[in-house]
This record gives sequence, structure tokens and C-alpha cells, in this order.
Amino acid sequence: MILSEKGKPHTGGTVDTIASILKEKGTSVHHASGEVTVLAAVEMMSARRIGALMVCEEGRPIGIFSERDLMTRVILAGRDPATTTVEEVMSKDVIFVEPTTRTEEAMAVMTERRCRHLPVVSEGRVVGLISIGDLVRWVSRDQQFQIRQLEDYICGKYPG
Repeated sequence: MILSEKGKPHTGGTVDTIASILKEKGTSVHHASGEVTVLAAVEMMSARRIGALMVCEEGRPIGIFSERDLMTRVILAGRDPATTTVEEVMSKDVIFVEPTTRTEEAMAVMTERRCRHLPVVSEGRVVGLISIGDLVRWVSRDQQFQIRQLEDYICGKYPG
């Protein structure tokens, strides 16, 4: 059995899914009500060192508020963050992925839609949130592992 850097079995030729990332990263999703001011949302994001918040009403996602929304719809528009609500400036047309979505598909969606965060939904419930950084780290780590395996094979260190 081949182990990854973290000592977990490496899947080799199988396809990685968003569920794999969430299993390692965790499934906590930070959210705010649409009635929260932009200033309060930014304080929450800064305290948690995150780049986006899910916006929910009665537990149901209605949008996402990101650093990009802050820059383009608040700062550049000259709005007051202390009086503007998140619901006024959030992204409402949010695309979701499922835990079974392949990592490559998620990266393609983020590239095509030019978004940095993707909510993960299962059976109508948000079960996680992934960032482009999460995906890049995941893919990069897997590529580094594969490179080491190939180097070992070429140098005759491959157990087989």
C-alpha cells in the first residue's frame, strides 16, 4: 500500500473528489444573516482569517459575501460599510458543487465563473465551503507525491 504524506492510503489512479478535501479540511462553514452590516461581516471574516461568508436566512443559503464583493460593491461604489447590509452587496447567483464533484471539475468551475469560493451542498444542505487555495494545495500535494514516486521508480527505489 502506498501512503500519502499524511500517512493515509494514497488513491493512486482513482479520482479525488471534494469530499476528500472536506474530510481533511473540515466541514465548518462560517455564515451571517443578510441583515448584518458589511463592517460586522468584515470583522467576522478578519477574526477567522477567511475570505468569504455564506449568507443564510432561516438556515437556507441565499448568497455569499466575499472580499471581492467588499472591494467592488462597497469600497469602489463609495458605500458606507457601517450602514450597508451584506444582503445589499452579496453575490446572489452562487454556484454550488456536491461532495462527489471531482477536484478537476471544481477547479474548472472556479476558473470559468471567476470565483474563489464554492459552497458544497448535499441533499439541499451546505456541508462545506472550499476555496481555490484549498484546491490548489490538494492538487499540488498530489502532484508532488506522484513526482517522488516516479523519481523512486526511475532510481530503482520503487518497491515492486
